[in-house]
Amino acid sequence: MSTTPQTIVLVHGAFAESASWNGVVPRLQQAGHRVIAVANPLRGLASDAAYVRSVIESIDGDVVVAGHSYGGSVASEAAAGLPNVSALVFVASFLLEPGESTGELAGRFPGNLLGTALAPVPYRTGESSGEDLYIDQEKFHEIFAADVDAETATLMAATQRPIAAQALADAATRAGWARIPSWSLIATQDLAVPLEASRFMAERAGATAVELEASHAVTVSQPEAVADIILEAARSTAPSPVR
Repeated sequence: MSTTPQTIVLVHGAFAESASWNGVVPRLQQAGHRVIAVANPLRGLASDAAYVRSVIESIDGDVVVAGHSYGGSVASEAAAGLPNVSALVFVASFLLEPGESTGELAGRFPGNLLGTALAPVPYRTGESSGEDLYIDQEKFHEIFAADVDAETATLMAATQRPIAAQALADAATRAGWARIPSWSLIATQDLAVPLEASRFMAERAGATAVELEASHAVTVSQPEAVADIILEAARSTAPSPVR
């Protein structure tokens, strides 16, 4: 059956940037989709979600939103109640319920080693101040991207974008997955979103889950598999063409 391609919005997580989707984007484009990899501000859950929501609202037609890591927390909050979002895809990601925070859920189950590698750095802007979190560059490869080659991991460590500590403590107020068909790619070697946590969240959300032997940096190490689950979500929720 022929269908109308959706726009696919990609939301990166903490310690990453839009370029973390570079291996995924061409595969989605080759399938006929328009793709937007947004620059997630990483300043606070409410403000980050408001920004991503504004991007989604500017798009004509149906949208599939995919979030990696903290980007899933943002995507779920941003998409809630938007009629043009046809699917959500969580990639090594968090599926928060209202009242839960990314940091709390990450630490609820055993296996999270990311916290041992974080380095806090105070920051100031013209209007606010706080604490940014970075991954220690010496630990980045082992903890965040173990299945990525050393040269690429070193580059990723140097170009990582920090997240405001408050963003990980902010509680979700809405859950887009409660009403939007959802998919979850679970990375079984993930040291940031533990396997037990990933399975719990996917089951709770009723998401279609796929497990893959991969590190947290699965968008970089296995972009084909990431593209495949996003395309599956797009195909499954694509509107029929206007006749």
